Amino acid sequence: MRLLPVLALATLVSGCLFDKEPEVVRLSGETMGTTFNITAIGEDLDEATLAQAVEATLAEVNAKMSNWDSNSEVSTFSASISTDPMPVSEEFAQVLAAANEVHEKTGGAFDVTLGPLIELWGFGPRTPEDPVPSDTDIQAALNGVGQNRLLTLDREAGTLAKSDARVGINLSAIAKGYGIDAVATTLRDAGIEDYLVEIGGDLVAKGQNDQDEAWRIGIEKPEAGAQSVQLIVSLDDLGMASSGDYKNFFEQDGVRYSHIIDPTTGRPITHHTTSVTVLADNAMMADAWATAMLALGQEKGLELAEKHKLAVYFISRDVTGGDEAYITVHSTAFKDALGTN
Repeated sequence: MRLLPVLALATLVSGCLFDKEPEVVRLSGETMGTTFNITAIGEDLDEATLAQAVEATLAEVNAKMSNWDSNSEVSTFSASISTDPMPVSEEFAQVLAAANEVHEKTGGAFDVTLGPLIELWGFGPRTPEDPVPSDTDIQAALNGVGQNRLLTLDREAGTLAKSDARVGINLSAIAKGYGIDAVATTLRDAGIEDYLVEIGGDLVAKGQNDQDEAWRIGIEKPEAGAQSVQLIVSLDDLGMASSGDYKNFFEQDGVRYSHIIDPTTGRPITHHTTSVTVLADNAMMADAWATAMLALGQEKGLELAEKHKLAVYFISRDVTGGDEAYITVHSTAFKDALGTN
């Protein structure tokens, strides 16, 4: 189902009879518990109409995918105690199918049923001051995690079922990317060919910026409280997402606990990879793969990236070089995508 019909947006861009300087429309706001920033470049753009179209698109995405909205489709499914197949929208099914693909290819390192472990480790309703979970508590939470065995998606029938009434779905690691792609579709339907759509740091870029140059995007250096750039990349018609463990963590008894939890162990990651950036054909897959790659870490993640020809850039702590020393490694596909030596 289309998010917005083409006719509703036809007034945004008209045919050009004379050469004109391109117009730039910049939109920003809040969505999905974070912020969005959009730059659209074209001719005869109507900012108010474009803003209305973008807001309608984001509202529809949130109505289906938002864990922040108790009435959304994903929240309604999670709250249901039925184990019977439930009808789901095509958009919801599309996101679940993508999540299943990444889950399968990563051996479970990406999992949308991770909620019990997130709460257990204090990144949900609990607080970081609570005691570190026991092995028994972790195992009990793990029993409620595992989308391949707990969820059954039937794309043909358009249904989703859970095998345990307590199972919930958290789409925070993939829905943001889907929302970015949905907004990009709205812009393309309006005839806009040059744009940048960013939500919460993840983005998709197409065409050129208002200087007739490639969109140049900075990958942040993984330093908490700082905003310095590790690497600048040029993007065209690609989605880009980064995931890091350096902003959301807690320390207890001298041990640092990341909010990135390995669904296969039930524990926060312990490897030295601190940031991962993924380039993909769309923001949804970049979003999901970035989370999965950080859970896996550089060693396992790079092997998987080469196997599936994924464009991935890893930043890891150099434990021999001090607190601000890092090692960077990229996959062959990342090098090919950017022409990196």
